[in-house]
Amino acid sequence: WRIYGQWTGVLCVILCFALGIANIFHLHWVILFSVFCLVSCFIVLFIEIPLLLRICPTSAGFDAFIRRFETNYMRAAIYLVLSLIQWLSLIAATTSLVACAVVLLVAAIFYALAGVRGQAFVNSKTLGGQGVAQMIV
Repeated sequence: WRIYGQWTGVLCVILCFALGIANIFHLHWVILFSVFCLVSCFIVLFIEIPLLLRICPTSAGFDAFIRRFETNYMRAAIYLVLSLIQWLSLIAATTSLVACAVVLLVAAIFYALAGVRGQAFVNSKTLGGQGVAQMIV
């Protein structure tokens, strides 16, 4: 379940970026939710691809914030919060941001199932997990 959650997170990055840009041109409160969708895209990107923390110039506070989400339960929590915020976009208007909310919720469920099943948390080498970051340094 953990690997499903991780790859669903990568899908979330692509979807949130595309739909965040697509919905930013609305003239309603949807703009606020699309901007938050873009921000959550980059948060999820740094959470799912730990290699970016080593190669991108980020602050110590941002690094500490991202490192909080190294367990399955914490990742499930952040995905759930991001999903709930996108579900709240329905208050403003019904847009394609609902797709982001659904995919973020699916990722939260996958990580929660991984936590319940007691699966050990490891990052995929494809996404810059163990071994890849050490090769760069």
